[in-house]
Amino acid sequence: MPDGSNTMHSETTFIPGPDNQRALRDALGCFATGVTVVTCRDAQGPLAMTANSFAGVSLDPAIVLWSPALTSARHDSFVAAEHFVIHIMSTAQKDLCTHFALNGRGFDDVAWSENAQGVPVLPDCVARFTCTRFATHPGGDHTVILGKVTEAARSDGAAPLIFAQGTYGRVAHDT
Repeated sequence: MPDGSNTMHSETTFIPGPDNQRALRDALGCFATGVTVVTCRDAQGPLAMTANSFAGVSLDPAIVLWSPALTSARHDSFVAAEHFVIHIMSTAQKDLCTHFALNGRGFDDVAWSENAQGVPVLPDCVARFTCTRFATHPGGDHTVILGKVTEAARSDGAAPLIFAQGTYGRVAHDT
């Protein structure tokens, strides 16, 4: 789709491989995504991870997916978790997203409650999906986790936080 300008854009073409992973990451980063915080509970207690690898898969049954990196110290706990909650974060929660990107155990100074399965639930999100693990699949350097949604919630009025080209942002609405 044309961008409405007459500006010429330069393009770099490459074959993805070990020598140009940064270029692939940068190209993938051109796709703006929402930002989520996924929570679970493991033997050590509540655990969270900020992720932008989230998608809806099916409406009937209700299934969503997300994908933690194999290199993450939190990977194994999330893959093993029978229950987890995916929180779609608002623009007001950018600091919380950064917090959980750096510290998955950092619940001490964070408002949260616990659901019936003992999973942390964060307040004031744009939407929330309580899930039971449906399946896991290898996905290269990530694991694809499918969750059957057992409960969903949506808040009106909160603007979703987005992530593109290494930066947090917000949706711009045309007037």
